[in-house]
Amino acid sequence: MSAPRAVPVFPGPAPGYPAIPGPRVPLLEALRATKGIHAEFYDPGGQRYGLPTYPYRWAPACYATVRQLRARGLRPGGQQPVAQVLWKHRGKRRVAYLYLISLALPKRQATPAQIAAICKALTARMTCPACGDWKPYCIPTSIGQCNECAAGGRP
Repeated sequence: MSAPRAVPVFPGPAPGYPAIPGPRVPLLEALRATKGIHAEFYDPGGQRYGLPTYPYRWAPACYATVRQLRARGLRPGGQQPVAQVLWKHRGKRRVAYLYLISLALPKRQATPAQIAAICKALTARMTCPACGDWKPYCIPTSIGQCNECAAGGRP
């Protein structure tokens, strides 16, 4: 007589998101009980999609997207994605790649020379070539001069 087959148990959502009430239930039942969660997107071993895959908002807390890393002042630092989040939106499959927070590096800071170059470029974009005045907006390239010169107020 063979041993009973183990049913995968879903560990639950990432911290900060509501858990499924009640005791731990088999994976498919847990995912079906939660609105918007597709069981096909739960693949923590990566057999189906090549990377460990989680439904929307169900990834472990040790992973973060590029935007989440930026919010923490970090960057991926050349590491490859280690997992992904899949979800459906308007019939299309969407993907967000996840990176390990422990391997992320601090965001790089611009050097003083880079900041000076950016300021110089922005000043040039905000100076009207027709009248030579500095404006608090970038001069539209479609008309090539400030709004006052284009309206005929100045030569």
